[in-house]
Parts: sequence; C-alpha cells; structure tokens
Amino acid sequence: MSSPKSIYKSADELRRMIEPGRITALALAAVSGSIRAGVTTLELDAIAEASIRAAGGSPNFLLETGYHHTVCASVNDEVVHGIPGGRVLQPGDIVSIDCGAEFEGWNGDAAISVVVPDVAQPELVRVRENLSAVTEHSLWAGIAALASARHLNEVGSAIEDAIDDRGTFGIIEEYVGHGIGRSMHEEPPVYNFRVRGNGPRVKKGLVVAIEPMVTLGGIDTTINDDGWTVVTRDRTDAAHWEHSVAVHEHGIWVLTALDGGAEKLAPFGVVPVPIV
Repeated sequence: MSSPKSIYKSADELRRMIEPGRITALALAAVSGSIRAGVTTLELDAIAEASIRAAGGSPNFLLETGYHHTVCASVNDEVVHGIPGGRVLQPGDIVSIDCGAEFEGWNGDAAISVVVPDVAQPELVRVRENLSAVTEHSLWAGIAALASARHLNEVGSAIEDAIDDRGTFGIIEEYVGHGIGRSMHEEPPVYNFRVRGNGPRVKKGLVVAIEPMVTLGGIDTTINDDGWTVVTRDRTDAAHWEHSVAVHEHGIWVLTALDGGAEKLAPFGVVPVPIV
C-alpha cells in the first residue's frame, strides 16, 4: 500500500512553479486591460490564450475534462465557471475572469473581478466596485494570514473577518480554494470562512490557491443548464478573486502576482520574499 502523497513541495519544485504563476499573471493583465463594453467573453478568452501561448505556456483549463476554453468568464450573478461565448459585456457589468497556465508540467491559477465603466449608472458601478474591492481585500487578508499562520484554516478565519469588517455580504461555501502544483487542483482545501479544526500545518513547501467568492446576498448557488456556470440562487451579484501562493524557507511569495504580492501585502505589514 502506497503512502499518501505529501502536500508539501521541495525547494526545486517551488522554483518550477514560478514561471506558470508569472504566465498566469501576464494573461490576466492582458485580459483586464481589454475589459470594456462591447467586448464578448469569447474575445477575452482568445486574449488570454494568446498571452499564455506567447509566453511559452499552455492553458491548463483546457485540461479539465469537458471544458474547452482558456478562462472562465462569470458575469453579474454568475459566481464561477462561466463559459466564454458570444455574450457582449454591457456598461456596469461585473465580470470575473478565472485563468490558469501550465508550464513544464506545473500550474498557476488566479482570478480577478472587474466592473465595466458606466457613467449612466454610477450607483450600480459603486456597489459592484465595492463588492469587488471587499472580495479582493479579503483575499489579501487571507494571504497575509498565511505568512504567519501555524495552520491553514487560519486563512479562512482571516478572510471571513475581513469581509465582515466591510459590511454584510455572503461568502460562498460550496466552492473553496485548493492546493496546486503538478495538477491545478490538489489537496488540501482552502476555506474562505471559519471552520472547525486546524487544517494542515503551514510550513515550507505548501502551495495553495486562495480564492474567496463573495455575493451581495445569499450564499446558495445553482448550476445553469450548460452544466458549468454557477449562479447565485437569489440572482444577486458575485465577485471572485484568486492567487496561487507558495510558502518557502524564507517566507511567502504570491506566484500569480508579478511583484510577488508586495504592493497589496504592504498594508498588512507583510513583505513577500522571492523564491531562490
């Protein structure tokens, strides 16, 4: 009987995860700069794929059985796993782009949420931009907690507290973060909310994708007839932010942020350390 596979990577394996993370970050930057009214989600998908391939990577979402796109593009009440297609982005839409790249057998995974500008509906834009900001803030609070945590479930507690401090929102519980490495989805689960138990030890070699999904209403979801797109049951808006983060001998490094997370972690007093 074989022993369970360790969730911790070696120093060499951590180094191999740097490039797929960087490629993922570049793809999301390219997509983010192209989000505007009149663009289709399929056009955004093509931009992400071109960016990943130009950097020498491969879209790892294409490796998911039955999925045929580079990104997931989820709009308004769609939480995650939205399929790119002919949908044209409208002024005021909030769109979440989830994207990943594989490079030499290793994976990166990250997500952003962007609100399409709309001068005619300033209050709608304000509410949706705040939702995105709260979600992103909670992601960085979770990453900052990882830097000093003894156990992984401290991350979920930090995310929940960060969201609750900003107002009344729903935290999706059906979909959580995950380990990442040779596969895009590995053990252990990474909760975005407080749970019983400590979870695994946080120590060098741990690599996780932290990804809070937050709504303006309830936390219940359903899946559309396409078999992929997850939507809020009460049809309230959702936002999704994600980064892949490595814990190594000298600290943490956000693999899917081009600066390792330095700018966003600074308000938390955390300084990321490059993997060498």
